[in-house]
Amino acid sequence: MSRVLVVDDEKLIVKGIKFSLEQDDMQVDCAYDGLEGLEAAKKTEYDIVLLDVMLPGMDGFEVCKAIREFSNMPIIMLTAKGDDMDKILGLEYGADDYITKPFNILEVKARIRALLRRSKRSASNNSAVIEKGDLKINTESRSTYIGDEEVYLTAKEFDVLELLMNNPNKVYSREDLLSLVWGYDYPGDVRTVDVHIRRLREKIEKNPKEPEYVYTKWGVGYYFKA
Repeated sequence: MSRVLVVDDEKLIVKGIKFSLEQDDMQVDCAYDGLEGLEAAKKTEYDIVLLDVMLPGMDGFEVCKAIREFSNMPIIMLTAKGDDMDKILGLEYGADDYITKPFNILEVKARIRALLRRSKRSASNNSAVIEKGDLKINTESRSTYIGDEEVYLTAKEFDVLELLMNNPNKVYSREDLLSLVWGYDYPGDVRTVDVHIRRLREKIEKNPKEPEYVYTKWGVGYYFKA
């Protein structure tokens, strides 16, 4: 059974999400402000966290950043409709995805299922360890190392890296990555991929401006150099 944490100060929204997800046999915990949400995340390793941006006490960005200091549990930010800056900031702080309000609960379920599927596929991969130079990933534990030092990636950062490392020298367009990694259409919003690639490089490259691993094919997309 998947366990989900919903953090939102609008109790009717939380009640609706909780009821709907429980119909899909998910266990749902709820929090109504940022501090309460952070404390819940410290006590439990959730399969998914749904985190609103506008929260009393501690906003969603601060909560996301704090969670990333101790966990890579997938985080989906809930943002105001049309507020592109919130979307970009959420990704910058380590969120894996975002959904704009008002949303359709079916979309929320689809996003959750897509993240859960990616995690399960990675866990069942027979080729558990993939290495290139000092970079090593373990697809069972979903851990990443540069030499002997562990590097902490978000769920989506890991998914992107795993896909690229499993297919060296194959160039993926931003649209390809959105489809293969996120598992649903993100029409016209390729910035999601760009933000994740930039954050990934900051974590695994000695010099992100002169990458050794994740390269850009200008005008086409990204690839992992064999």
